[in-house]
Amino acid sequence: MTSAKDTMPEAPATQAEPQTQPHPALTRHPQHVPLVEQTRDGLVESVHYGSFIAIDAHGRTILEAGEPDAPMYPRSSLKPLQAVALLRAGLDLPENLLALTAASHSGAQMHRDGAAEILKLHGLTEAALANSTDLPYGVGEREAWLRDGNGPTQLAQNCSGKHASMASVCVINGWPVEEYLHPEHPLQVLVRDIITDLTGEEAAAVSTDGCGTPLFAHSLHGMARAYGLLASAAADSAEGKVANAMRRYPEMVAGEGRDVTALMRAVPGLLAKDGFEGLQLVGLPDGRGVAVKISDGGDRARMPVTVQILRELGVDGGSLEPLKSPPVLGGGQSVGELRAALFN
Repeated sequence: MTSAKDTMPEAPATQAEPQTQPHPALTRHPQHVPLVEQTRDGLVESVHYGSFIAIDAHGRTILEAGEPDAPMYPRSSLKPLQAVALLRAGLDLPENLLALTAASHSGAQMHRDGAAEILKLHGLTEAALANSTDLPYGVGEREAWLRDGNGPTQLAQNCSGKHASMASVCVINGWPVEEYLHPEHPLQVLVRDIITDLTGEEAAAVSTDGCGTPLFAHSLHGMARAYGLLASAAADSAEGKVANAMRRYPEMVAGEGRDVTALMRAVPGLLAKDGFEGLQLVGLPDGRGVAVKISDGGDRARMPVTVQILRELGVDGGSLEPLKSPPVLGGGQSVGELRAALFN
């Protein structure tokens, strides 16, 4: 077998090759529509635009708004798909650590210890990680971390579980660990191919995510398809193993007090993952998939529209009401709301 080092071009390990001919759809603004509005005493104070789609198990559109076929960067909502690729490449972990592999975690002790354990299981240390350094993502976790006199580290960064597993897969396959983020490394080629298979579409563009991982542009339609496939997959498949691990350990996927963790706890069988810049993905056990993109990247707008879409799909039996949105306050009293705009 030819070694990856023999075939890889000379290029920085953490940078994707720049595109000289961008996809035509990337040079214009997608046709987003108003999705979420904040009111204050009946007056609409601000509006978040975006797009979404909900599809059935056959890929047929149930609900949509805006331009769900426009390419966008799914950011961390790609992590469950990347985890599928890692399992197909030989990764074998306890379910809690597999959930951490697909996580944008809060940086709690259990998350940092989990990432360290993945490395230890494969004879690695934190020195093998190539992700960026950061403080814990969770507010409470970050405050406690700083009170203890700590600074940014790779284990505390919210993608450390994914990176620990990527480095570990290189050990399993005899691939060079130190170059595991290079877009032509055999690991990243496999990840790209698996994402293409699950979304049913080729990447429209390639960039680099905040943690340093190659980042592929796909449509909301393609991402909804992928999440429907994961959520409905057989338990013994790579897709089913990732989905079940995330559903059984939602606190490892995000953290206590995080809306994605609460969403998976609220609806049995539901698979959920967020992503920076206003992404929310949901898969349902019957194969339906939901994908939401808030155009301004506003994190607060993800959940109101996601909850309303799930209600329109007949998913909510009242369990999602606490997740809909926090109240808009005036003098400590509720004077408005953050609400889905299209369903009023």
